[in-house]
Amino acid sequence: MIWIIFIGFALLSWLVSYQLKRRFKQYSEIPTANGMSGKEVVEKMLRDNMIQGVKIGSVEGQLTDHYNPVDKTINLSEEVYYGTNVAAAAVAAHETGHAIQHAQAYVWLGLRSTLVPAVSFSSRYVQWILLGGILLINTFPALLLFGIVMFAMTTLFSFITLPVEIDASNRALVWMRTSGVASPEMHEKAEDALRWAGYTYVVAALSSLATLLYYVSIYMGGRRD
Repeated sequence: MIWIIFIGFALLSWLVSYQLKRRFKQYSEIPTANGMSGKEVVEKMLRDNMIQGVKIGSVEGQLTDHYNPVDKTINLSEEVYYGTNVAAAAVAAHETGHAIQHAQAYVWLGLRSTLVPAVSFSSRYVQWILLGGILLINTFPALLLFGIVMFAMTTLFSFITLPVEIDASNRALVWMRTSGVASPEMHEKAEDALRWAGYTYVVAALSSLATLLYYVSIYMGGRRD
């Protein structure tokens, strides 16, 4: 039964990723009405929200866009940074939404940032600890329990990420509509693109939860034996 669940999540993850890439490719062919690039969208959105001190940079890769609260940088992939299309505008506005969250001390972003060091440590070692814990379940069950606690941290992080990403998209869409940057048709496509991006975080969180419950079931079974 558990393998059916894992395979189901793997297929769902692939489907969402495929649809996300397909939509971004489709919307990358639709130019913005005002010809603004992703970088210019960020600059205007920051100005409109009276936010200063945020740097804008370009990074390699596809869909590698992110906001770093540590050094206050909005990092856009090259196709978003230079792109003058609906997809680029939507992504740029979304990442700027994170910068606004930071400036306004959005509680969920602060909580996620607090967990980053622990999650980074856990992600490096948790799989080895879980593997060792499963192998030693009958002689040293505490090792598996420790691994479960570490994995639970990453699962918690995944769920805390959900309101952060949803709120950033909502901020982006509201601004795009009220600022006049997006026409009604463009706004609809931007909303669709960001919706599918949000689905990837939902699937990741649910998949992490299913995996956590799987390890818990192994631990409970070993304890009964």
